[in-house]
Amino acid sequence: MPQPKYARESATVMTEMVLPNDTNTLNNLMGGRLLHFMDIAAAIAAQKHSNRIVVTASVDNVSFAEPIRLGNIVTMKAQVTRAFSSSMEVFIEVWAEDIPAGIRVSTNSAFYTFVAVDQSGRPIEVPAVVPESDEEKDRYASALRRRQLRLVLAGRMNPQDAKELREYLKVE
Repeated sequence: MPQPKYARESATVMTEMVLPNDTNTLNNLMGGRLLHFMDIAAAIAAQKHSNRIVVTASVDNVSFAEPIRLGNIVTMKAQVTRAFSSSMEVFIEVWAEDIPAGIRVSTNSAFYTFVAVDQSGRPIEVPAVVPESDEEKDRYASALRRRQLRLVLAGRMNPQDAKELREYLKVE
């Protein structure tokens, strides 16, 4: 079993500038382009944690709270919240910054799931995550419920077997 790693060791910050080719006809960053940026930042965090090639398994709900405009600086911070046998959940936060105006706003957040694979593309074991801060501990604790929900929605887990999720939702 690989040595456990602190959640902070996977922390990744990625910055991009929104250029004309990244925007729609309203000069806002296209949603698909933002998802592309987020996937890269989250994958880097998962690779830092696992020291392996990783593939995207799922992306949870991504809401677009604020538009990101042409010329804005987009900053993403990604960090592994919990690891299971071969999968890792990564939380990512996104901010947009208008540097000349001195304005920085939170625009998005999401949970991505990655699976570490060997050179043949088969899942491989990853280190456990050791949370330290209260925020890391909260995300770690709730990650199992999010995982169970993902598996139930994908038809890969019987809802009756999602014990922690059922307890949280107070379902008999």
